[in-house]
Amino acid sequence: MPAQQPEFQEAIDRFLRHLSAERGCSPLTLKSYREDLLQLEEFLRSAGCRSPAAATTLVLRRFASGLHAAGYAASTIARKLASMRSFFAFGQREGWLAANPAKPLRSPKRARSLPKFLTGDEIARLLAAPRPEAPGGLRDRAILELMYSAGLRVRELVSLDDGNLDLENATVRVRGKGRRERLGIVGSHARAALRAWLAARSRPRGAAPREPRTIRSARPLFTNKLGGRLSVRGVARLLEKHLAAAGLAGRASPHTLRHSFATHLLDAGADIRSVQELLGHKSLVTTQIYTHVTTSRLLDAFDKAHPRAR
Repeated sequence: MPAQQPEFQEAIDRFLRHLSAERGCSPLTLKSYREDLLQLEEFLRSAGCRSPAAATTLVLRRFASGLHAAGYAASTIARKLASMRSFFAFGQREGWLAANPAKPLRSPKRARSLPKFLTGDEIARLLAAPRPEAPGGLRDRAILELMYSAGLRVRELVSLDDGNLDLENATVRVRGKGRRERLGIVGSHARAALRAWLAARSRPRGAAPREPRTIRSARPLFTNKLGGRLSVRGVARLLEKHLAAAGLAGRASPHTLRHSFATHLLDAGADIRSVQELLGHKSLVTTQIYTHVTTSRLLDAFDKAHPRAR
């Protein structure tokens, strides 16, 4: 029997510290892991397991069956089982488990829905919605232009500092999932919008516009009304406002701009490896779903337009 078997809470805390320090998981990811493992702990205790080392494959199968019976979505079950497998694999590496009891369990197959995106015309309407003369208009246009130009996740956007932006070379340094860094491309429209925002942000109220000078590299690139870092929820709210102004209410979320970025690149002939790098995907498999989107659009166009489609 493996020595030094930790109690549930100690094992979970050690695992979460490992995820944070070694794998660079975000606070939101760590929160999901903790919730999944606390649910597992509750089940194992009810099954008579006094520590995580007492779990068996049979007991874990009963846990998975219970998730199915409770009506959890396949994607949620798959995530919980992945959390469980990672947790027990960590225990095996630490030596308090001889083998991973969750390894034989298989996740349910998930039906992958195609990502939603906006058309080129819809994107143009959305990006034109923030009015420069309106409060926050210059900031909001810079945000939307940069998200679409660089294919940013909303958490990547709000974590940007001034020092991450290089307008001279038209790039932005982004830290994505797992603390992996990549370079995003800042197009001409996004550069113009960012210059306007930085100039407005740096000048005193009522002063004439001016080109931004050297700025503190650690300062948040996008700020709220109080001068603090803009939040994820703040981006969602401003997007909702401008979607409504563009006649696109309910048509998009912040992540839709990232989906649109990838879809439009592939539609225009970009190779999938380049799109993978620009999106910061670790695996090409994740990027390949966008090829399904473009194929679906081609088939739809064929069905509607070709005289012998049917």
